[in-house]
Amino acid sequence: MAKSKYYYQINKITKTEINIYENEVISAFKESYKVYGARKIKIILARKNIILSRQKIRRIMAINNLVSKYTKLKYRNHKSPVNNDQISNILNREFSNKRQNEVIVSDLTYVQVGPKWHYICLLIDLFNREVIGYSAGTNKTAELVQQAFYKITRPLN
Repeated sequence: MAKSKYYYQINKITKTEINIYENEVISAFKESYKVYGARKIKIILARKNIILSRQKIRRIMAINNLVSKYTKLKYRNHKSPVNNDQISNILNREFSNKRQNEVIVSDLTYVQVGPKWHYICLLIDLFNREVIGYSAGTNKTAELVQQAFYKITRPLN
C-alpha cells in the first residue's frame, strides 16, 4: 500500500466535521460584521484551535454566499439647499491689501477625526494671511461660521 493512500485516509474530513467547520466559519464571519475575509477568519479559527486552510475557508464562504464588504471610509457629499444669488466679485483677485482687517476671507473644509467627518471654519485676514478666527464642529451650518466670528479677539473696523 502506498504511503500517500494511508495519510489520505487519516487527513480525510468527515461530513459532520465539515458542518462543524462551516458553522464556525459562518459565525466568525458574522461576528466580524461581514467584513473579514478568509485570511482573518483563518486567524480567528486558529485561536479556537481549528486549523483550516484559506482555500477551505474560501470554499465554505463561496458555498454559503459570504462576501466580505470591506469598504474604505469616504466622504459623502450631502446636497443641501444653497443660496444661488449672484454675488459680485469685489476683490477681482487683488489679494495684496494695504491695511489690517481690510479684507477677511473664510474657508470651510472637512477633516476626518476618528471614524467621523468634522468641519473647520477659518477666518483669514488677507493683509498678513493670519488666522484670526476659527471654529470646528460635526455639522456644516451657519452657526459654525458664526462661532468663528465670535472667536475673533481684535476689533473689526
